[in-house]
Amino acid sequence: MNLDFFKKVRILDGGMGQELLSRGLVSYGSLWSASALIDEKNHNLVVDTHSAFIEAGADVIVTNTFSSRKVRLEENKVLQMFDYANKKAGELATKARDNSKKDILIAGGLPPQNGTYVVDNRDRKIIEQSFDDQAKLIDPYIDFFYLDVFSSSWEIELALNVVERLNKPVLVGFHLKKDGKLPSNETVCEIVKNYKSNNWLGLIASCVSLEIIENNIYEFKKLGLPFGFKANLWGKEEPLPVSTFNKSKPDEIGQNPNISLGSRKEVTGEVFHDFAKKLKDKGATILGGCCETNTLHISAISKLK
Repeated sequence: MNLDFFKKVRILDGGMGQELLSRGLVSYGSLWSASALIDEKNHNLVVDTHSAFIEAGADVIVTNTFSSRKVRLEENKVLQMFDYANKKAGELATKARDNSKKDILIAGGLPPQNGTYVVDNRDRKIIEQSFDDQAKLIDPYIDFFYLDVFSSSWEIELALNVVERLNKPVLVGFHLKKDGKLPSNETVCEIVKNYKSNNWLGLIASCVSLEIIENNIYEFKKLGLPFGFKANLWGKEEPLPVSTFNKSKPDEIGQNPNISLGSRKEVTGEVFHDFAKKLKDKGATILGGCCETNTLHISAISKLK
């Protein structure tokens, strides 16, 4: 793909997991969006949700792989579905793109390999092997990798090792706290200085509140790469890890995260458009949504292209 792709304004999709739940997906345990991959009866729902974001104006869709990491499948006693779920995510994204007959790119969503919004302090070899196992499965279906909601430099470094071996471009997504730092207490500037390579397409604030994004946008701007956001609309400015509130067992229906984290219903499509325009005017070219953003939000910001 063209490594200058994000130098023009591009629209990313919205919150795939939450959109699937809002469209009727029943998630068991802590599987969340992976439930839609494991059970064949939900496959059309995944395709339809990707397609809805494309019709709303997204230039890029992200594979539905955020919850199909090994740790999440293992805790729900379905680790044997790891290969199947990740390959299926690639197949379903490809089907949605092909059905659209539009020039859409597919980003391979590579999530943190343990918890979300928290640092993974396990042995580096275990973490890198987990990235490698998941990345190889989705690699045949994608145009580039998206490091989705990363919380530390070493997780980014290990994922980049894998991406480099697969010779794919990468969009790097940093999760930020209210102080503008990653959960590891590192700054985006430090990480970019130490790990940036020629295959970086850009960098974004990933699953971060509107306020945190706006407060840190100039830090992104000065780094000399295309930048932007995938904003969440959780009610909590600093979201809690799923493990802190979802205690459902594998055979029980899991709790929708928005019950514990809340949802900013006041952020309509129009409000999201105005927020995105403000960021675009400050130089952001990568505009998208994460948890609790839906097709109406993406349709609204697509007008900024």
